[in-house]
Amino acid sequence: MQNKREDIINLYAGHVSPGKVDTYRKYDITLVPAARGGCYICDMNGRKFINCHCNGGVFNLGHRNERIIRAVAEAMKEYDIGNHHLISKPKAECASLLASTMPKGLTQVVFGVSGGEAIDLAIKLARGVTGRSGIISAKGGYHGHTGFALATGDAKFNDKFGPMPPGFSQVVFNDIGAMEKAVTRDTAAVILETIPATMGIVLPDKKYFLEVKNICKKHGALLILDEVQTGFGRTGTMWGFEHFNVVPDIVVLGKGMSGGIYPISATVYHERYADFFRKDPFVHISTFGGSEIGCFAAMETIKISKSEKFLSNVRTMGNYFKKEFTRLGKQYPNIGLNVRGIGLMMGMEFKDEMTALFILKLLFDEGVYLVYSGNDPRVLQFLPPLVVTMPIAKKIIKAVHTAFAKMG
Repeated sequence: MQNKREDIINLYAGHVSPGKVDTYRKYDITLVPAARGGCYICDMNGRKFINCHCNGGVFNLGHRNERIIRAVAEAMKEYDIGNHHLISKPKAECASLLASTMPKGLTQVVFGVSGGEAIDLAIKLARGVTGRSGIISAKGGYHGHTGFALATGDAKFNDKFGPMPPGFSQVVFNDIGAMEKAVTRDTAAVILETIPATMGIVLPDKKYFLEVKNICKKHGALLILDEVQTGFGRTGTMWGFEHFNVVPDIVVLGKGMSGGIYPISATVYHERYADFFRKDPFVHISTFGGSEIGCFAAMETIKISKSEKFLSNVRTMGNYFKKEFTRLGKQYPNIGLNVRGIGLMMGMEFKDEMTALFILKLLFDEGVYLVYSGNDPRVLQFLPPLVVTMPIAKKIIKAVHTAFAKMG
């Protein structure tokens, strides 16, 4: 088995990404997933890991959720990806169900395949309906690696690819004064993650988004909220923006939308902008966006994620982890732990980057898989499956205790 595993690693290095293989080997955190289910992934070598990153929320419902698999299997008896030129029953039903979970007015849905594609469409729509080009995002934020999405991010993600499109600028997140100065009559939209993950799971002030929305409204700009990671119950409510009493003009969804079984994303926008696509319904198309099979996965995910029992578990487990992490941080003050987040979207900030990386490696050795925040490596992202149970949670806490103790 080990030889076969090494063959796969070498094959991956030879044809997919030698850089990833080099990095994982350097830090001795190589993981080649084989069997998987629920909160666990198993390496080809037999080692078992609790997945506490979930690919940024893709596996909100755990790995290989049986309800999602059944929904897709049933759909495949009759459907395929569908044809984006034609009217589609699954797309219509999925869009209607999705709209029913949104605030009044957010009724229009455009499906995509990835979060980046959905972000691109949101920016295209904002520019199209306003006739303006200015797009403001947050320093340290992240919205994807494609087209306009790439242009909203930090230079570390885009400076190797030549000049970005004009009209993009960044401000400090959670600084309302900076936002007031940045938004002008040339601004088409402000785009922000509800809780910026790559920035390090940073929580905004309670009134921040409401104030940003008012600034946008004053200048005729749109507010786009990126719920790719915060959506579908991750924060203990169906949508992260519910915590901040704001209704965005456009919402972008992805990652957890289909339980990790089928790629699908969505851009949901206010009905006041529906005429934009009415005039030219083919101005934006996505061949695989809103695959009819994927719609069945998404509909089942929505049904699970919006239930109060499900959301209550997220809040309960989030409170448990926050309490236990805080307790352990006090027990081992030398690591300088600061815990932040809402629900099961949490960040563990340590005193420095080196401490965080050592903790990451120690947790890996204890069978807990997570990653650090790309724009703040002092922060380990803690994003376990939203179906995590107390017995598994206690195993995680035990592993964290062991890791902290070794750091002393």
